[in-house]
Amino acid sequence: METSRRSARRAELRQTRGKIPLLVQPFRQPRNPWRPWELLNPEQVERLHQASLTILESSGFSFQDAETLDLWAKAGAKVNHAEQRVWLDGGLVMELVQKAPQTFNWRARNPAYTITVGENAIAFGPCGGMVYVQDLERGRRAGTLADLENFIRVSHVCPQLHFAAWGQVEPNDVPVSVRHLHRLRSATQLSDKPLSEVAHGREIAQDCLNMARLIFGDIETGGPVMGDVINVSSPLRFDERMLGGLLTYARAGQITYITPFILAGAMSPISMAAALAQQNAEALAGVALTQLARPGAPVAMGGFTTNADMRSGSPAFGTPEGAWALMVGAQLARFYGLPYRGSGALTSANVPDAQAAGESLWTLWPAVMAHSNLIMHACGWLEGGLTASPEKYILDLESLGMFQHFLNQFEVNEETLALEAIREVGPGGHHFGTAHTQARFATEFYATSTHDRLGYETWQAAGSWDAPTRAHHLWKEILAAYEPPPLDPAIKDALDDYVARRERELAGRNLYE
Repeated sequence: METSRRSARRAELRQTRGKIPLLVQPFRQPRNPWRPWELLNPEQVERLHQASLTILESSGFSFQDAETLDLWAKAGAKVNHAEQRVWLDGGLVMELVQKAPQTFNWRARNPAYTITVGENAIAFGPCGGMVYVQDLERGRRAGTLADLENFIRVSHVCPQLHFAAWGQVEPNDVPVSVRHLHRLRSATQLSDKPLSEVAHGREIAQDCLNMARLIFGDIETGGPVMGDVINVSSPLRFDERMLGGLLTYARAGQITYITPFILAGAMSPISMAAALAQQNAEALAGVALTQLARPGAPVAMGGFTTNADMRSGSPAFGTPEGAWALMVGAQLARFYGLPYRGSGALTSANVPDAQAAGESLWTLWPAVMAHSNLIMHACGWLEGGLTASPEKYILDLESLGMFQHFLNQFEVNEETLALEAIREVGPGGHHFGTAHTQARFATEFYATSTHDRLGYETWQAAGSWDAPTRAHHLWKEILAAYEPPPLDPAIKDALDDYVARRERELAGRNLYE
């Protein structure tokens, strides 16, 4: 008898878990209603600004691309073509940076998903570029196209993410030279949120633009439709592939997020002031180049600075130093009137455990409260960025949902103060049965999907699931709830034809050499 009661209770609880609050929250781009956290005073910001210009003027910058060197030479910069080195005058840099827009709209195939980049608007994006997938059933393994497509499906369904595809895991079963084609086609077929695909060199970036034109037609007016990261090869160097992608995207009016990746103590001096001055110099050089390519090109100033673990030399994520860097990077972007790309949910943990949760929130909180506009890697990141985890994805989505609820604030008015209900109950009573509570109990509080508030015995009876186990089952439920968005069959056929043709043309080539 006791066993049957426990089984019935377990089934009841699991049925309750099948209702997915993560999917109920409406798609909405949050705005941070409060003043941004500012770590530095105006004098300190000015000192970092001046130090950054000094770096560009005195140390110079390596641009490993002949066309880029010619562009700088024509603009009046001091260029050494043999060394691929450019010394940038601060006045020239600031003149170019001021041409960049302070805000712009990132168009989606479904206009309901078009987002704003800039001001106090926040857009959360998934993890990107991982090599491995790790889950509770199959462990750690090389990612496949099927894995990537499942990440896109969940990202499309979940309203906490503002774009669905960012190469969450490498499709290692697809030849390297054509992966971008398959990633972008899958992104288009499985979601109609804004598109992001790699700007790795001129040819890959041009493929992405060609495919975008098949979807949107005109991509150069009305706002950008495509974006991606341009990484600095710190210290003080852009390689040919990144520069080719930057110029190709910028000239077509598409978004670049100029992102130095600096480990203080390894790719910069160990002090955070020096690391941030260098990050700022590197980002300014990239932003200025986008405006040299096309004045008014949409661009976000980015930063990915943290400290090296001086015991191992590995990156250390979710640290106080990384939090400083996020806050100061966003503060400097505001100083220049630019949108800011930050990161969230970063961790060095190898599994979705307490370390992963703590380090991720040490990244998300500073990114949100510093008014980062694009928060990349906001869910799913594990193992220092090598691995994407479905369980971590869901747990991070819960945090993003909480942030969006938190940023909506609460109202203070006659209705919410509920003075009549307080009088009705008086001293010593309870409010469970009042009309005020009954009218609001289903919607007033954030409804968690993964956090368990059962008592111990009830939790045991339900299977003793920990947070990753709950997230694992929720991942499967969300995939089961997925429905693909409509896509014009003519667009689908055009994309399929383009991918097939380019696969033939690129056979045997390596675009990354």
